Amino acid sequence: MTAPSSLAAPVAPVAAADPAKPAEPSRAARFRRYLRRHPSVAIGGGLLILMALIGIFAPLLGTVDPTAISPSRRTRMPSELYWFGTDMLGRDVYSRVIYGARVSLLVGFSVAILSSIVGLTIGLFAGFIRWADGIIMRIIDGMMSIPPILLAIALMALTRGSVQNVIIAITVAEIPRVARLVRGVVLSLREQPYVEAAVANGARAPRIIWRHILPNTFAPMSVQATYICASAMIVEAILSFIGAGVPPATPSWGNIMAEGRALWQVRPHIILFPAVFLSLTVLAVNLLGDGLRDSLDPRLAKTL
Repeated sequence: MTAPSSLAAPVAPVAAADPAKPAEPSRAARFRRYLRRHPSVAIGGGLLILMALIGIFAPLLGTVDPTAISPSRRTRMPSELYWFGTDMLGRDVYSRVIYGARVSLLVGFSVAILSSIVGLTIGLFAGFIRWADGIIMRIIDGMMSIPPILLAIALMALTRGSVQNVIIAITVAEIPRVARLVRGVVLSLREQPYVEAAVANGARAPRIIWRHILPNTFAPMSVQATYICASAMIVEAILSFIGAGVPPATPSWGNIMAEGRALWQVRPHIILFPAVFLSLTVLAVNLLGDGLRDSLDPRLAKTL
């Protein structure tokens, strides 16, 4: 018999955990910490999500047909049967206000997205292409000399009232503001050393814009988009209030207030409820914009 070998198979050493190195926080933990540091983002975002859910699930929130007319139930006060009362045509104000959230949010988000895309393109081209800067910006200055609401009214006067035409009219009025902001950012970025180094290395303008200029415009653009969204909802309400916006049959907060202005002294609830919803939505968007500005701008950061 042979004696058993005294050499055992080598065992791989087990790496001991470094107690000095803290564990990496999860994505959910980082998100909660971000919301704690920027409560305006949490409040504004929460209110905005709530309004969006109200508009999406409007048929499930105890509403009726917002266009159903009942002359025998005109100008009813708020009660258990009619939570927000009825208007001069007997339509349920609660249902019209809930369905009106769809129009206002659709207009606000659509205008913010479209004006940001078009204004970003114009601002990048004007800011980086020197020979086109003077031509484009003189056109932008001419458009900015006209108040956005007057420009939107003029454009709506040339077309028929619809949600699509309202979105287009307000988008055209908001594009100059975005283009001027992006141009200012591009003018400061194109003189940076890394951009000059890319030019010296022979990089083409589209590559420089895509790799070095465009990513640095996202932070100011996201903040500006929130203010454009709030402004678009207010302009839509103004257009509908004066009869130049969406058709009167379409439930929107501006239309509801326009129809109730003749009875506001005796039936103020017709104007009160859509005005409260519009104010809360605009406040939510502005809070979200303020929070994004504080979190994205390092000069305004209070803590590291």
